[in-house]
Amino acid sequence: MTAVQLYGRPGSPQAHAIRDFLYRSDVPFEWIEHEKDTPVCVFSDGTRLENPTIRQIVEKLGWFHDPSQSEYDVAIYGAGPAGLSAAVYAASEGLKTIVVERWAVGGQAASSPKIENYLGFPKGISGAELADRAREQATRFGAEILIAREGVRGEFTAGKRTGILSDGAKVVSRSAICATGVEYHKLPVEGEERFRFAGLYYGAGASEAELCVDDHVVIVGGGNSAAQAATQFARYARRVTMIVRDESLKNTISAYLVDRISSTRNIDVLTSTEVTALHGTKCLEGVTIANRKTGETQTIETHWLFVCIGGAPHTEWAADAGIARDEAGYLITGPDLMLEGRSTNGWPLDRPPYYLETNVPGLFAAGDVRHGSVKRCASAVGEGAMAVTFVHRYLSDG
Repeated sequence: MTAVQLYGRPGSPQAHAIRDFLYRSDVPFEWIEHEKDTPVCVFSDGTRLENPTIRQIVEKLGWFHDPSQSEYDVAIYGAGPAGLSAAVYAASEGLKTIVVERWAVGGQAASSPKIENYLGFPKGISGAELADRAREQATRFGAEILIAREGVRGEFTAGKRTGILSDGAKVVSRSAICATGVEYHKLPVEGEERFRFAGLYYGAGASEAELCVDDHVVIVGGGNSAAQAATQFARYARRVTMIVRDESLKNTISAYLVDRISSTRNIDVLTSTEVTALHGTKCLEGVTIANRKTGETQTIETHWLFVCIGGAPHTEWAADAGIARDEAGYLITGPDLMLEGRSTNGWPLDRPPYYLETNVPGLFAAGDVRHGSVKRCASAVGEGAMAVTFVHRYLSDG
């Protein structure tokens, strides 16, 4: 059953944001093109919202609510694989649990068209479906999940971890887990901001694939996310071109994806290459690329550029809170806080920090946001579960 009809103009940043949110949230919707600049959502009960915010959509879907408890045992920030895993284990073990997610459940993983190397799913599963199953599992155990809510500041006092949300609401907890993940680096090319969400998109673009029928799609990146995007778009697009800075895909992409790309006739791979210019008026119309070795350039006509190039962690709030980060902004935890048994990052207690604990006792980090983490979905799920074990130990310390 279609829950939402979304009317929008191709290349509209507002329409893209709504489409992306609905896809990541696993909400059935029908995309209907129209020429007006402002998108319109029509819900199954006939309600019509013109140019709605994500919060208005969340409210209409019945997902918006404030914290129901004055204090929780654990507050989890981020509802990607690490955060959802932590929520399942914490709630199932009787901890009063709340999850705060700034966008949509699933994090970056929810944008993946298919995850094929995750244990127990031999035929693969879309990131959105995996996230929706985890959300349902966590809520069945009693975890609360706040959607479209962002933590902007943290206050840490004896026995209390208080998260201040962007709308002024407060989440008070005895412990906290930061699982806010990373965001793709912006393409360092003039005009990036002008074409962002108007032909230039970040991530695997699963919500856009069916709109690219018979078009030429360009994907920037040499990791698994870029490879998954390429194989997904190849099912719809006339041609897919991967732009890769490295000399070979084999250095950064799983072997099964390299084999699949090699056997897909409408995927071209240009190694040692980068995007140097963007072209277009209101929407993207083309990109110029250059070979990093020879300097040779060419221009590709395209309305679709998807960028999957590394990431930066969501830890801006941590600097003001005195939480130790590495030079790239990732949260430092456990043994990495210590040098020869001594704290080098302001660890205040006599006991050593637990493995996933930051330099603020009772505040843990899990998944991609953590210094030294393995950037894989399964690893994030494992760290989320592990963080709950250390939360128990911290809470039992008294």
